Amino acid sequence: MKPSSVGNGFGTLLQEFFLERLIQQRNASAQTVASYRDSFRLLLRFAQRHLGKTPECLALTDLDASLVLAFLNHLESERHNTIRSRNLRFAAIRSFLHFAALKEPETLPTIQRVLAIPSKRFDRPLLGFLSRPEVQSILNAPDGDTWSGMRDRTLLATLYNTGARVSEVIGLSVADVVLDGSSSVRIQGKGRKQRSVPLWRATALQIRHWLPHIDSRPDRPLFPSCSGIRLTRSAVTARLQLAVQHAAATCPSLTARHISPHTVRHSTAMHMLQAGVDITLIALWLGHESPTTTHAYVEVDLGMKQRALDAVHASQLKPSRYQPGDRILKFLESL
Repeated sequence: MKPSSVGNGFGTLLQEFFLERLIQQRNASAQTVASYRDSFRLLLRFAQRHLGKTPECLALTDLDASLVLAFLNHLESERHNTIRSRNLRFAAIRSFLHFAALKEPETLPTIQRVLAIPSKRFDRPLLGFLSRPEVQSILNAPDGDTWSGMRDRTLLATLYNTGARVSEVIGLSVADVVLDGSSSVRIQGKGRKQRSVPLWRATALQIRHWLPHIDSRPDRPLFPSCSGIRLTRSAVTARLQLAVQHAAATCPSLTARHISPHTVRHSTAMHMLQAGVDITLIALWLGHESPTTTHAYVEVDLGMKQRALDAVHASQLKPSRYQPGDRILKFLESL
């Protein structure tokens, strides 16, 4: 597919970036293309308000450091995006500008000033996870006597069983499930990496009972909306939050907690870790490219840390306290 002429050189360049660089050359996943698309939608609308130019009238040099910085601040202060989301939007802009620098080298000074903007550092909080009783309360919350409730029960059970990302679960098709013999589900993960995850007998039974209630052709979504199309990420989050609200009536510890589909993924990993499953196997289960990513789950397991502490006797050290004797050192100590 060749890019059509849209507006000035900037419009054509942006089309070339998506159609040639992302889709043809990099063969980027649909999720990556959608993320980059949304980033530029936000950027171009901001530029239109900030500069008074429609996207068709923008020039590449309009995307200078001052505009990009103002846009990034807008994401945090007005849209209330997290720093992580801000950095993801900025990564899309950086990728485009690296491509643009090769196509229009005369704009390199402007581009270099934007590329010199650093990604923002942020605190990495400990991973939140649910206890086993909390998970069970959520799984039991949807009303299994309704079509949507049966779907939500099966969806949440699959989410917890597989530890899948929400994008991976909504991407499942009927053909991805194997229920004969050793039950499993085939997941299309990040970077187009596929993995096969076994299903517990209870999860496989729920899916078996669910299939007669949907269009069970191989290419159809396993968890469709009422209209038959795939659920969106926001729809899954909303259904999970509804289940959490109902579950809180019998499990008060869930009250006022922010629980996302990723929290369920964290919980799967933590429960496997607490059960003694090797961290390398957990990394394969979750689709992590490296076990290093999975090490974050060890950091939040206080039980493992306490057992490690109990295995080592405390050293008998005489307590002491540092006392700075210099005025400058005292000032530094006061900071």
